[in-house]
Amino acid sequence: MSNFKITYFACRGRCTAIKMILSDQGMTWEDETFSSLSEWQTSETKKKAAFGQLPAFTDGDFTMYQSNAILRYLARKFDLYGSNDKDAALIDMLNDGVEDLRMKYLKMIYTNYEEGKADFVKSLSVELDYFEKLLGKNQDGKFCLVGKKISFADYNLFDLLNIIEVLQPGTLRPFALLFAFAARIASRPQISKFLGSDNHRKLPINGNGKQ
Repeated sequence: MSNFKITYFACRGRCTAIKMILSDQGMTWEDETFSSLSEWQTSETKKKAAFGQLPAFTDGDFTMYQSNAILRYLARKFDLYGSNDKDAALIDMLNDGVEDLRMKYLKMIYTNYEEGKADFVKSLSVELDYFEKLLGKNQDGKFCLVGKKISFADYNLFDLLNIIEVLQPGTLRPFALLFAFAARIASRPQISKFLGSDNHRKLPINGNGKQ
């Protein structure tokens, strides 16, 4: 039985990159799912949560919170943090860039979907070009974001690119390196298996049903 447990809501939200890392490493985990916000608000789990938020990640007798901190924990555990301190710094930088774009997406999805979607999609030509250029600086963009090893930032960026493609299909087409990058990650056997699983496929992307 797995020592890992992910506690979250009944949506993909901020847990997809976490689950992709575990899947790609051949790991399994237990899902503890809250079906509604009201169920979560009245739960004992919320009272114990470090910041009153999810996701929570449990590894044996150790539980932690904050999705990006969980990604970094798994990165250290599974050697997904580059080969040296400079690699690690660049990976952190790129992951922060992913977080910035994700927050803009989430603000639109949860507070301004009908009126803000068009402007957000328009802004992606600039936002994605940053990642296209940064990817191109490493091995001509033919493998991963930093160095010669996949990192937690690669999984996180891949997740966000998938979300953007659902929001506006075809958005990645003008960005040849990002388009090929997403295809490479998706073709990794364990990632492909996870993406096709009910654990992923049947969950909505966001808690409000918008995507």
